[in-house]
Amino acid sequence: MSDLILSCIIVDDEPMALNLIQSYVEKTSFLALKAKCSNAIEALQVLNQQEINLVFLDIQMPDLSGLELSKIISKNTRIIFTTAFDQYALDGFKVEALDYLLKPFNYTEFLMASNKALTWFGMLGKPSLNKEIVKQSEKEFLFVKSEYRQLKINLKEVLLFEGLKDYIKIWMDQNPKPILTLMSLKSLENELPKDQFLRIHRSFIINLEKIEAVERSQVLIAKRRITISEQYKPDFLCYVSRNSLL
Repeated sequence: MSDLILSCIIVDDEPMALNLIQSYVEKTSFLALKAKCSNAIEALQVLNQQEINLVFLDIQMPDLSGLELSKIISKNTRIIFTTAFDQYALDGFKVEALDYLLKPFNYTEFLMASNKALTWFGMLGKPSLNKEIVKQSEKEFLFVKSEYRQLKINLKEVLLFEGLKDYIKIWMDQNPKPILTLMSLKSLENELPKDQFLRIHRSFIINLEKIEAVERSQVLIAKRRITISEQYKPDFLCYVSRNSLL
C-alpha cells in the first residue's frame, strides 16, 4: 500500500478498450483517472492542460500514433503501452516506456504494470511523504486501554486486529486469548505503520509479516483463514505483486 496517488489518462481509439482499462483504473486505489481520450491529439491537449503522471497508451491510432505521441510527451510523464501488436515492443523500449501490455490483458497484468509506475514515482519521492513513511515505519508499539489498564502492545507480535462493533480484538503471537479494547478499527488503522499492516476486510487488519499463505480470496495467518473483501482486494493485490518473484 502507498500514499502516492498517480494521475493518469487512457488513450485508445477502441471504446471497449477504453472502458475496460477505465474499470481497471477505478479498481486501483493509487490511480486517479483524469481523462479518457479516443485519439492522440485529444490526449495531447489534456497533457498540455494538466499535470499527468501516467499514460496508458495504445499504439496504432489514426492521425498521430501512440509511438509518435510518446516522443513528445514530457519525461515527467511515464507511459505504459497497451496494444494488440507485439512487434512494437522494441520501439516501446526505445522511448523508455515503463511497461508494454499486450491485449487482451487481465487486471493482474495491469496491476503489475501500474505498480512499476508507483515504484518509479515513489523513488523520486516527496520529502514530506518520505518523512511520514519513515516515521510510521519506526513505530514499534502502541498503548491500548484494556480492563482499566494501559497495555503496551508490541506491533511485531500482533497477528491481526479484529473489529467487533465498538471493540477490537487484538490477536497476538503465543497468546490464545485476544486483548479486548474499546476503539474503532478505523481509528486504529490511522495509527498503524502502513508498510506493516493492511486492512483486507471491514472487520480485519492483518500484520503482513504474519501471512503464511494466500489462497484464492483468503489469507492464512496462524492457521486462521481470513477473507479478502472486494473493497480491499486492490490494495492487497498491490502488496502481493510488489513482493512477487513472478
